[in-house]
Order: sequence, then structure tokens, then C-alpha cells
Amino acid sequence: MAIHPRAGTLAQAQDLIDVPALLCDYYNLIPHPDKPGQAVSFGTSGHRGCAQLISFNETHILAVVQAVVDYRLANGINGPMFVGIDTHALSRPALFSALQVLSANQIQVICQSDNGFTPTPVVSEAVVRYNREHSHQADGLILTPSHNPPTDGGIKYNPPHGGPADGAVTKAIEDAANRYIRAGLEGVKRCNLQLAKASGLISYRDLMGEYVAQLGKVIDLDAIKAADIKLAADPLGGSGVAFWDAIAAQYELDITTLNYRVDPSFGFMSLDKDGKIRMDCSSKYAMASLLERPLDYDIAIANDPDFDRHGIVCRDGGLMNPNHFLAVCIDYLADHRPQWGKQIHIGKTLVSSAMIDRVCAYHGLTMVETPVGFKWFVDGLSTGEVGFCGEESAGACMLTLAGDTWCTDKDGIVLGLLAAEILAVTGQTPAQRYRELERKHGRAFYQRNDAPIKAKAKQALLAVTPEQIQADELAGEAIVAKLTKAPGNQAAIGGIKVCTQNAWFAIRPSGTEPLYKIYAESFVSAEHLAQVIAEAEQIMTQAIKA
Repeated sequence: MAIHPRAGTLAQAQDLIDVPALLCDYYNLIPHPDKPGQAVSFGTSGHRGCAQLISFNETHILAVVQAVVDYRLANGINGPMFVGIDTHALSRPALFSALQVLSANQIQVICQSDNGFTPTPVVSEAVVRYNREHSHQADGLILTPSHNPPTDGGIKYNPPHGGPADGAVTKAIEDAANRYIRAGLEGVKRCNLQLAKASGLISYRDLMGEYVAQLGKVIDLDAIKAADIKLAADPLGGSGVAFWDAIAAQYELDITTLNYRVDPSFGFMSLDKDGKIRMDCSSKYAMASLLERPLDYDIAIANDPDFDRHGIVCRDGGLMNPNHFLAVCIDYLADHRPQWGKQIHIGKTLVSSAMIDRVCAYHGLTMVETPVGFKWFVDGLSTGEVGFCGEESAGACMLTLAGDTWCTDKDGIVLGLLAAEILAVTGQTPAQRYRELERKHGRAFYQRNDAPIKAKAKQALLAVTPEQIQADELAGEAIVAKLTKAPGNQAAIGGIKVCTQNAWFAIRPSGTEPLYKIYAESFVSAEHLAQVIAEAEQIMTQAIKA
């Protein structure tokens, strides 16, 4: 994909959304689930869409929330529901719509006090902690489209395990929601918002304070304080805008919040690689404003709007590649979490760097490789079998210091603090630690490309089998694995992955766009990586025609 000529430059007036018009579209445009793009469709983490495109409107939210209520009733979930929102323009209207349905269905709801914002990991940790202490189980809803552009809205459901719902659950919710929409919302219970607020079913708690008070269980905050690490935090206008000051005050840490501005147009952002405003804390283009300023801190941390992702900027290495940081975290935790023991597994998606494989092998750790989507790690985090897990898109989570479940969703706050702990304990920044891993295990060259794909070819790619991959070599090396199922759990990967001793590629179609994604890595050279990508495209073309 070509880089937009204005990528990395500050947003201008013409880039900003018309918030009032967007809100009008949310309430006034009515979707039809049989029209392209207008149905409820859960991806790897919830339903996302845009009100102007009739893919995220009040009708969608009313139907989805009633479908979630139906799921709760069918599965005996009778505890409270924790509900959180991020700072996108559509998140608060969607919250109000959700509260009307939840109250009409007599569901007890818990929200952040003072109508505050609530990061995804805070909802997850609250659900996990509540269910550890009570027999009647709680669950969660989060109104967020993650790092998507300001025009978008999103809703995701976290069942009582606290993490993203699996495919069977989201399919049931998706199907029920679309039935409600086709029926003109017949069967959806709804009460006036004023009545909902007066019902006594909606309670408010300091979820931020509760979460911050627990952080010492998962991160060695005393070490950070003792080492006098200077941290900076850029919330990128997201739901955790008040959290870093609260953490600094609670644990006497040196943390400077760089930007307190909350603006639903996100007009303070730098444009991403495609020229859009996107709060992707792992993108050097979206992060350009932070990267261009003098870094007077040891480490700077950035997060996306719902704070489930992390961006780590080191004083000596700039913005870290998410794959690099995951490998550093695993290498560090293997030696600094003695309570975990060597039986703990490491979770990795199959498109993450093979540097992780080499680090795990070096430490004698069992690696579990799954398809894309954090939902695949939830069970392992819940049982304590998986100690650390992460995705190449800069989302990860881990157990507590004692080896207990922390939360079961991605936690950008904890990963930011882990970067500080690594520096405090080892005296080296994560960037320095990764350079050591390169000297020990080799240098990895990694790239992801997106390209258009037609509907027929997309279906063929989803249905491809290893037998259809005719090649025996890739970029001069013998192919040692042809995968359409993830090695860690034998779940379908929705595409193909081909491996040699020193390289691999994976190709999978986008779940929401007419695109396919090529992920590739070489431990030989950048030129070898280019050859891998070129041959990967040829192998894919032959496979889907076979």
C-alpha cells in the first residue's frame, strides 16, 4: 500500500469529522441487514462501523444489546454488567442506547463514576475480580472501535471470563441482532433514558481507582520508583487520559502526561500512512507528533483510544516495533517471574515474529501459536496456563507476579509499565534489550503488505488446503511446514502459512475489507525478505486456482 504524501503530518481542518452530522446519522439512518455493509458483523473483536455508512447506528446497538441480554439469560449469567466507553464521538450515544435496553431488561449495570471513560482492560479486570469473589457471574460491554478513525463506533462483549467472546458466542449474538433488525426491532425491550437512570439499576463506581490500586500485583512498581525512571505518557485522546496521573500519584512515580486533550475529532493527531486520522500507537506516522519532539524521558508510552494497545518509545531507539517489544517482554519475564515456573506457556499469533519462537526455545518455554485474534488466549489466561501472550498489532497481557489471572483482554497500561520495569531492573531500555536478542538469535526482517482481492478469490483463500500449495521451496530454502490450521490449537487460520528454516509467510483475507494481508519474515536479509514476499504472492495465486 502506497504511503500517503501527508502521512505523519498534523491533521488539518479538512481532515476533521463533522461531529453533529455524525450523531444525526447515528440516530436517523436505519440499516437493512441484507444490504452490503449494513448488517451486524463481529470481527476479531466486536462489531465496528460508521454511522454515515449505515454500519454503526442506534438500531445496531439496540439489537446487539438485546441479543447480548438473550445470551445472558440462556446461559444463566445473572450478575451485573460492567459497561465502559472510549472517547470516540459515537461511543457515548451508543452507551445511552445500551443503557436503555439493559435497564428495560432489568440488568444491573456498573459504570465509571462521573460518566467517565473506561479502558477495555479496566472492564476486563473488574469482571475477573468480581467473578473471583462472587458466585453470580458478571460480564462486560465496551463501546469502542479501538484505534479506528473518528467516524467509527464499536461494541464488543466480554463474557464472564472477562476477555473477548469466542466465535460461537459472537456468531449467536450477530445472528440474533440481525433478526431483530429485520423485524423492525420487534422483541427489543427499551425504556426512556431518563427512566433508565432513575431505575436504580445503573450504579457508578470508581473503576479507575479500583484498577490502579491493583497494579502492584502485576508490575514491580517499587523497582520503577527506586530506579527513578522518568516516564512520559501520551493517551492520544483516549479513555485512559486520567489514568497516568492517578498511577503516578498512587505509586509515587515520575510520569508526565503529555496531552490531556479529549477531542472526538482527534484533531491533534498526525495522519496515518493512508492519510487518515487513526489512533494507532504502533504506527510511526500516527505517532509522528510524539516522535518529533525532544524526548526528555527514559521511556514514553502511548495508547489507543480504549487503551488495549501500547506504543513504546525508548530514549535510545525511537518507537519500538511491536514484534520486537513482545520478544523483549518474553525474554525478560522468563528470568523475572519466578512464581510462574517453567511450565507456563507463551501465547503468540501465527503472524507474529519468529524471534518469539527463538526466545521461547532458548528459555525452554512452551509456545502456543494461534490464529489472529486475542480471543484465542482467553482460556489460557483464565486458567493461568498462559503467562504472557501478545499480537503483532501491539496488544498483550500477562499474569500477576504471583501467577494469577490479571485480566483476560489486552492491557496497554500494564505493557507500558512493564517497559519501565524492564529498564528499572536491568538498567537497559527495551530497545537495548532487543539489540542483544538480535546478537544472540539473529536479525529478523519483517513486513506486512495489504492488497486488494476480489470476492471469489477471497473465498478460495479461506478454503485453501495444504495440498493445494504445490511449491517445495521458498526463496531458496526447503519448505518445512504448510499450515491452514494453527499449531497451538488446530483452529483454522483463515488463510495459509508457509515456513522454512529461516523464513515464513502468512496470507489471510481481511474480515471487513476487500483486501488480503501478506505477513512475511526472513532471518537472512532484507533482499531475502523481498524474495519471500514475491514468491508468496505466486504461491497464493497458484493455490487458489488449484
